[in-house]
Amino acid sequence: MLLSSLVAQASPLSEQQISQLQNVVSQLNPIQQAWVSGYLAAGAQLAGQRVISPAAVTASASLTILFGSQTGNARHLAGALAVKAKAKGINAKVLDMADYKTSQLKHEQYLIIVTSTYGEGEPPESAQGFYNFLFSKKVPQLAGLKYAVLGLGDTSYEFFCKTAQDFDQRLAELGATSVQSRADLDVDYQTQADSWSQEVITLLEPELTADATPSAQVIAWPGKDAASAASQYSKQNPFAAEVYAVQKITGRNSTKDVRHIELSLVGSGLSYQPGDALGLYFFNDAELVRELLLLTAISPDTPVNLGSVSLTVQQALTEQLELTQSYPAFVEKYASASNNLALSALASDKAALRAYINERQILDIVREHPALISAQQLVNSLRKQQPRLYSIASSQAEVADEVHLTVGVVRYNAFGNTHLGGASGFLAERLAEGDKVKIFIEQNNNFRLPENDDTAIIMIGPGTGIAPFRAFLQEREARAASGKNWLFFGNPHFTQDFLYQLELQNYLKSGLLTKLDLAFSRDQAEKIYVQDKLYQNSREIWQWLEQGAHLYICGDANRMAKDVQQTLLTIIQQYGSKTAEQAEQYLEQLRVAKRYQKDIY
Repeated sequence: MLLSSLVAQASPLSEQQISQLQNVVSQLNPIQQAWVSGYLAAGAQLAGQRVISPAAVTASASLTILFGSQTGNARHLAGALAVKAKAKGINAKVLDMADYKTSQLKHEQYLIIVTSTYGEGEPPESAQGFYNFLFSKKVPQLAGLKYAVLGLGDTSYEFFCKTAQDFDQRLAELGATSVQSRADLDVDYQTQADSWSQEVITLLEPELTADATPSAQVIAWPGKDAASAASQYSKQNPFAAEVYAVQKITGRNSTKDVRHIELSLVGSGLSYQPGDALGLYFFNDAELVRELLLLTAISPDTPVNLGSVSLTVQQALTEQLELTQSYPAFVEKYASASNNLALSALASDKAALRAYINERQILDIVREHPALISAQQLVNSLRKQQPRLYSIASSQAEVADEVHLTVGVVRYNAFGNTHLGGASGFLAERLAEGDKVKIFIEQNNNFRLPENDDTAIIMIGPGTGIAPFRAFLQEREARAASGKNWLFFGNPHFTQDFLYQLELQNYLKSGLLTKLDLAFSRDQAEKIYVQDKLYQNSREIWQWLEQGAHLYICGDANRMAKDVQQTLLTIIQQYGSKTAEQAEQYLEQLRVAKRYQKDIY
């Protein structure tokens, strides 16, 4: 090991101290290593003057890096940016936008924003408050601010990187000066993100290191990462987890196929909290790969290159590349490789292209336009597979070295063929007990139980949105929390789709669940959804909120979450005697106080 050789050279440490140092360093992620490095350096420079503890270090950073993250990617990139900055001697701190005090903005001199976009061009949940402030009348002029914006998105969506574009435009309107052109990056972003980060740090280095002194150094603790602090496994180095169970939990006649999945964490050192997500890598369907190679007349054992890695095209298509979710870049690159004029014309019409790919997986496009192209051309047309994230459906206080998921299988018929989702199809159809699957833990600090166990909670989670609330209930039971628990759950049919029915009924019987309201939409002539059940309980919902309850929503972002929020606003207006604007402000105050949290997708 490099550390061993460096320490061994004229080391002032004893063998025992060297061993202890190596043991500590092996448990730290890169951001934590950078913090420790800066902390020790500052301590050495100030030795003899005073003893330094993390709490005693001055916190007047020169560079602030804010992230708005829905799936964790922006958070990881912001942390990597801080590591690069500190390596250049730049004082830097990283903050989640949800934790940033907006009153500090007028004092900032250098700011980097890293943000994703979700839904219809909306900011991530954690960035909503900062976004609202920036576009409010309260925001100050920012003529003294120098900034840069890095956007993450998906070109499959109409409003690609819109949040980053909004931030960039608004900061410029407020008089701030951009030091680096905004980068709008697609899902396969890592190489471009590294290049952009290096460029912006290089640009800022002369200004941010010119007046740097040891006494002014800021050492910003990056925050506890429960998954990585005690484990070597991460998104870049996933753990091969053994499959304990894959069980269908919807009825034979259900229109939905939902699986309860149990995975082992034994030997991983991974830990998680209720509210966190599990990242999962998957293999593509062998039959899908076979047909794709037949349509392009490519031999499975043809060698190809993915970056610096050489492997067969069959391996690349099975293990490394995205073959289910369609995206504009594939149509453009495949059209060019195959000299297909029809696809080239389609690629030039963004609206038509989005409509086309929304209905089709990659194989559908190639079926319609088979072509003789080389293996490398095919591989170059495809983007790297991105892991899928699932809300964790268990508490380690209950299941110890296991992690549970609640997965809805994507399955539909189109163009004469049955289609499966990449990850959900892999989990449901191609995994068996004893198999291994590569996983990592993704923190979600913006979806957490109240610290005070006496606090009441209201949980709204129809369909697979029940997942984190199963974890919440397990955790509350293990902690003997005295706070009241109210769950709203919905699905099409009571007899076919009541997920975790026995568990929930037992929780109700034991008293852990104070109230359980169910909305089975197709069991009567008039469709009933969770928002209808909310409205039926309007008075009591308002009373719980006024008494300090925390409210959580998990599930579909496009319809359910918006309908539930509108119902909540109606309840607040009616029972709080508020105007529409005052109701919006009330809900915003709940969000700022972390009493209104959403895990939506």
